[in-house]
Amino acid sequence: MSGAGGRIEGKVALITGAASGLGLATAERFAKEGAVVVGADVAANDGVRTLDVRDEAAVAALVDAIVAEHGRLDVVVNYAGIAGGGPVHLVDGDDWDRVLEVNLKGTFLVNKHALRPMLAQHSGSIINIASVEGLQGTEGGSSYNASKAGVVMLTRNMAIDYGRVGIRVNAICPGFIDTPLFQAVMGSDHMARFRDEYRDDHMLGRFGRPEEIAAAALFLASDDASFVTGVALPVDGGYLAGTRTGLSELMGIS
Repeated sequence: MSGAGGRIEGKVALITGAASGLGLATAERFAKEGAVVVGADVAANDGVRTLDVRDEAAVAALVDAIVAEHGRLDVVVNYAGIAGGGPVHLVDGDDWDRVLEVNLKGTFLVNKHALRPMLAQHSGSIINIASVEGLQGTEGGSSYNASKAGVVMLTRNMAIDYGRVGIRVNAICPGFIDTPLFQAVMGSDHMARFRDEYRDDHMLGRFGRPEEIAAAALFLASDDASFVTGVALPVDGGYLAGTRTGLSELMGIS
């Protein structure tokens, strides 16, 4: 899919996790902004290629196919990820491995093979998707938080390693965004109280929307971010800003 006349006109972009949620919103926005978008997802649908990011051979083959079809690869956005966690003493070892393999190793594998054409080009923008939970702990986060913290540090190391050859590497750390994955985790009746508390922890008083993360990804992919690398960018409605006690209302802010 592609559009015309936008901020990333003509750039070739690979977006994983593109079948729904944040990945779908970003694929749609990139296409509107002129990019040639190749979407991939383990749950592929029309226009989205099938990819399990844990399968290195499949990742390598997809990158090779993109370069064969389009001649280059300019942007990668790594949305593929799964939820998981719990108190450590209750986390099954296989579940731990599954979360780390998808969220962290999968990001590593996509980046590893995307770097091949980017190094040949001496240009590229890699955007890893971490989380506010990769920057700050949450109750029961364990495997998910560990995987996303790993993504943040991977991003910073890659920015150091590849900056001098023209490749920028950044991470987006979304707050709680209203997506199908979020609804699957937080949508049940017994989670209602916690869902309300999480919403109130965002200083803007609401959950985020997928298109707001897509807008941040567009900025990082574009030439507007030409001097931005190694950043873990919270897009979180103020979730990480600090503690809100209600004192602002007493000061007349409402």
